[in-house]
Amino acid sequence: MEEENKKQNEEKEETKTDEEKIAGETKIGEKKTEKEAKKKTREKKPKRDEAIVNAKDVPISTKHSIAICNFIRGKGIEEANFMLQEVVKMKKALPMKGEIPHRKGKIMSGRYPINAAKQFIKLLKQLNANANVNGLEIEKGKIECKANRASRPYRRSGSERFKRTHVTLRLKEKAEKTKKQGENKEKKN
Repeated sequence: MEEENKKQNEEKEETKTDEEKIAGETKIGEKKTEKEAKKKTREKKPKRDEAIVNAKDVPISTKHSIAICNFIRGKGIEEANFMLQEVVKMKKALPMKGEIPHRKGKIMSGRYPINAAKQFIKLLKQLNANANVNGLEIEKGKIECKANRASRPYRRSGSERFKRTHVTLRLKEKAEKTKKQGENKEKKN
């Protein structure tokens, strides 16, 4: 049986004309060029002007996360990361509002929310990675952030609730002033 199948295949190949063989080769060549074209289109990604990290149901206090957002807003990723590392080491207090005792330094009142700062450090690392993937210049970027209260499920006994917060971090490149904006300011003066 196997020998008969081999003989039939050989006969079919012999009966094919040279034109059919060439036509088959060009089809294969066309497929390769189509694949190469698709790869080239995949490589060209539109440059994005921002990187975003959305964290849902983070187990930290909403009050602490709002204070941290106010603390790192408008700063670069590296600077914010360094400042939060200082908070974790309890070298620098995080400024907070309310009836909170005074701390040493140039702030009135503050605390050291270590767990919340650790969560934000993780989020800043994710933001840094997203910015690299999107092709942003990290040194020129500023952080925009917000924290919102999330749904708070009951604990096991039903008397307490978990801490939950939604956090959004966004890195945007600084918009450089154009000549037209500078000229308009001069005309007003």
